Amino acid sequence: MPATKDLRIGIIGYGFMGRTHSNAYKQVPQFFDPPLRPVLKAVCGRDEANAKAFAERWGYESIETDWRKLVARDDIDAIDICTPNNTHAEIAIAAAEAGKMVLCEKPLAMDLKQGQQMVDAIEKAGVPNTVWYNYRRVPAVTLAKQLIDEGRLGKIFHYRANFLQDWTISADLPQGGAALWRLDAAAAGSGVTGDLLAHCIDTALWLNGKIHDVCAMTETFIKERKHNLTGKVEKVGIDDACAFLCHFENGSLGLFESTRYARGHKALYTLEINGEHASIRWNLHDLHRLEYFDHRDDSIVRGWRSVHVTDGDMPYMKHWWVPGLQIGYEHTFIHQFADFLTAAAEGKPCPPTFRDALATQAVCDAVLDSAEQKKWEDVVPV
Repeated sequence: MPATKDLRIGIIGYGFMGRTHSNAYKQVPQFFDPPLRPVLKAVCGRDEANAKAFAERWGYESIETDWRKLVARDDIDAIDICTPNNTHAEIAIAAAEAGKMVLCEKPLAMDLKQGQQMVDAIEKAGVPNTVWYNYRRVPAVTLAKQLIDEGRLGKIFHYRANFLQDWTISADLPQGGAALWRLDAAAAGSGVTGDLLAHCIDTALWLNGKIHDVCAMTETFIKERKHNLTGKVEKVGIDDACAFLCHFENGSLGLFESTRYARGHKALYTLEINGEHASIRWNLHDLHRLEYFDHRDDSIVRGWRSVHVTDGDMPYMKHWWVPGLQIGYEHTFIHQFADFLTAAAEGKPCPPTFRDALATQAVCDAVLDSAEQKKWEDVVPV
């Protein structure tokens, strides 16, 4: 690292996640006291005009239109990958071999084999790394982790989660291209499994431990769509909906569902955990609250309580406003980047690391295999 303690960032991609990450880079020094100072050095994108506009808006010093040139630059310390899933591996491996820190959008890879190659490259290079599974950094979800680790729930019996959207129902919606690559299996690898369930799985592994095996079903409701790049009507290869059962290694049962065909839901991510003493549940649409039920309360006052996660002794909240004033989605990325800067300076991992994300990839692969084979599948240990 430079003696000035700067962390010089090169970001690849200027779409939704490029904006989200850039906002985190600019906000962290304003609200945290990171040991490294982020410097927005360069943005890389295929369209030069769009890259220049993005650089001017967010304050990047320069642009590149070839990610290989960005990775090769001596004035870049960290590469942030905000590109479609089918490009993650090549960029991450090259960045690691160049000695760069690597921050990568989720899911890690197209499949487990590719993800393993990425992990091998990252660990061989020994570079700091993280994958942007940002929902771990919602203060209410982080508080749930704290309560579980303290043993307040006791033995866990059930874990259930869903992630529901409705934006792909129209058969007129095309697939592929810059805006709709998530509907193209060649770019995304999978549909809701890698896009939505991957978030649910990462959170579950963090809160409740390893998943042993799965039994899944998937469905593609619209079988053909026009492709934006070819102009032809082509087969749809992604899953529009997925549901699976699982056994966790701690003996609890899991139930997961994701779909882009749930009318009335734009981004409903919920989770609930039932233990022998207590239960917790959380809802992305009300993300600053954690609902908590403790059976050990006196019967006359026993019931679900809604914990408003805004006090200064709650996770991350001391960095923000006064108690009672909530924060939002964008803050989860700010929290993760603040944690990354501290971990990098101290030579510690910043979870979820590439290896952590590989465990999520293993579950996703098992889910897709199970749905195809119509049988229970063991999750490959990683």
